[in-house]
Amino acid sequence: MTPIILDGRSLAQELRQEAELELAALQERLGRPAGMAVIQVGNDPASSRYVRTISKLCHTLGASFRLEQLAADAAQDDLLRVIAALNSADEVDGIMIQMPLPLHLDTTSAILALDYRKDVDGVHPINAGLLAQGRPGIVPNTPAGGMELLRRNGIELRGKRAAVVGRSPVVGRPMAQLLTTADATVTICHSRTANLGEVLRTCEIVCVAVGRPRLITAEMISPGTVVVDFGTNVDAEGQLIGDVDFAGVAERARAITPVPGGTGPVTNSMLIKNIITAARTRLVQ
Repeated sequence: MTPIILDGRSLAQELRQEAELELAALQERLGRPAGMAVIQVGNDPASSRYVRTISKLCHTLGASFRLEQLAADAAQDDLLRVIAALNSADEVDGIMIQMPLPLHLDTTSAILALDYRKDVDGVHPINAGLLAQGRPGIVPNTPAGGMELLRRNGIELRGKRAAVVGRSPVVGRPMAQLLTTADATVTICHSRTANLGEVLRTCEIVCVAVGRPRLITAEMISPGTVVVDFGTNVDAEGQLIGDVDFAGVAERARAITPVPGGTGPVTNSMLIKNIITAARTRLVQ
């Protein structure tokens, strides 16, 4: 069986072209570019690379970008003051707190301090609640990108049995909720799921987000399964690999995302889409 490769790079380019047009139309209505702000505490190299990627993407597509850089030893009150200032800034439509925060900072209170309408990561409890109820809101970028890969490749979800391996609040849980809203019948699996392969073999869609390299092997899925791999792990040779054993699983899958080049490129494009959603929401309120 030759699987469909769910190509995130080509989809990301398509999404960016759409976003560029949408941002241009928004600028006419707003009288300014739609704007995003990132709060970064410290200067972790990986975080800084990601922030630079988002900055470049915003500027390329026509959104404004603002970085609020705090020292690694910044106090909680300093962080909350920056969040409050961005909440009230008219030129800022979306806010992202770069995670993880240093251990001495309270992540929960920082998230709660966000204006949920500007929460472009979709992590605020109000956005999580809207998603759980199947109502419009801002959805976390990574699972939203996974759904976009399925939809634009013509993968039917209605009435299908799906499993999500992983229950994190930013990928696993929201992915399960999105699949449920799309009328799939969903099982959430995790580290304590007994006989994981037995569960997965009953499913036609398998989504994996656990951070364990090559956890899912060929014998754990049935022929014809659609596999979405959100995993990003680095092996002993320094190569980026997923949570799925791609070579083995691809021989049985109907469709599969590669790592790299699958869900990853789409995630950043969905962040831009969330900026657009946030700006549009503020226009009508």
